[in-house]
Amino acid sequence: MKTIEQALSKNSYPGRCVFLGMNKNGEKVIAYFIMGRSENSRNRVFVETEGSGLKTEAFDPSKVIDPSLIIYHPVRRYNGMTIVTNGDQTDTIFAALRLGGTFESALRTRSFEPDGPNFTPRISGIYSDDVYKLSILKSAPQDSTATYRQFFEYAPVFGVGHLIHTYNGDGNPLPSFTGEPTEVAVEGDIDTFTKTLWNVLDETNKVSLFVRYENPLSGDMETRILNKNIK
Repeated sequence: MKTIEQALSKNSYPGRCVFLGMNKNGEKVIAYFIMGRSENSRNRVFVETEGSGLKTEAFDPSKVIDPSLIIYHPVRRYNGMTIVTNGDQTDTIFAALRLGGTFESALRTRSFEPDGPNFTPRISGIYSDDVYKLSILKSAPQDSTATYRQFFEYAPVFGVGHLIHTYNGDGNPLPSFTGEPTEVAVEGDIDTFTKTLWNVLDETNKVSLFVRYENPLSGDMETRILNKNIK
């Protein structure tokens, strides 16, 4: 099992990342961060919404070039479950659950992002009472029109989390994440965890970070949001 530093410090551009796990006190841990190389991608902030959700907003609306893949709701909650993704598939999952569908059935209707030549993977997670799941939808290496859909399911374990990110590193085109989600130790209170995760990210490329600790018994939640751009 790796530390946060071991999992991310050697990667200058992991892109966007979903993290789910449980701390040593039995609290759910949910995190999501975004990075950016272009001015359009870096021109964003995280803003908390009603219902304990999260949205991205343009820091400077006058500089927005294409909002389609950068403005979305990364976090939504439904019936005690937390959905976290790197795109508008958050809404797809939310809508499916309301109609009696599942995390998996929703994502089988979606594919990777249409931003060739990178074809950025769609990464998603959901946290319910006794399980959390992660998924990645990415283009096939041999045929960029074909979608590989991978799903991973974990029983929460004290002090353990899993993260999945969009890219294995910087490059042109950007290399998609490969393998299973990385198992990572969950250490410290929410402020310690948030600081550790924020500080390990490349200073030039990091944009915003969301972290939430949730008590599964009381439902109490603590949230931290860090934005490189400050209004």
